[in-house]
Amino acid sequence: MCASLHRSMVAAAVLLVVAAASPLHAAEPTAAGLWEQVDEKTGKPESWFKITERNGVYEGTIAKIFFKPGEDPNWVCDKCQGAEKGRPVLGLMLIKGMQRNGLSYENGTIMDPRDGSVYRALMRVSPDGKKLEVRGYLGISLFGQSQVWNRLPDNALSAQDTRPAARPGTAPQKK
Repeated sequence: MCASLHRSMVAAAVLLVVAAASPLHAAEPTAAGLWEQVDEKTGKPESWFKITERNGVYEGTIAKIFFKPGEDPNWVCDKCQGAEKGRPVLGLMLIKGMQRNGLSYENGTIMDPRDGSVYRALMRVSPDGKKLEVRGYLGISLFGQSQVWNRLPDNALSAQDTRPAARPGTAPQKK
């Protein structure tokens, strides 16, 4: 019995050493989540996109728009085609049909709500999951434009929605 117990302990120790020496394979990061698109010239945020996965297909909607002074906060996609024509840009699905291939996403499209143009699209998430390169193009990907978006915490939208609103008739407090 003592020899059997000793063998079991040795076997357990060997398994523990092998498990500790084997690298753990964490799941690859995904494009699903909340992303911030930043103006390349000013460095200021322009919009947030919410990318979701459904049945292996990734889609992206505009979740928040940072309007500049003078821009219409009720912006509608008046140059879009089909069912999207005349719909508010906020909440509009601009990224469609993306299929995952490791860290890359392909076979999808992206729409520019400013003029309604639809482009073929590629996306690639960084190995650390913090950046997403989004590329829209015509024909071949060589003829296109890329943007790099930054991952936001999934609760960033709800954190913004829970800010206390100013009570009617009260002025903001000076600091």
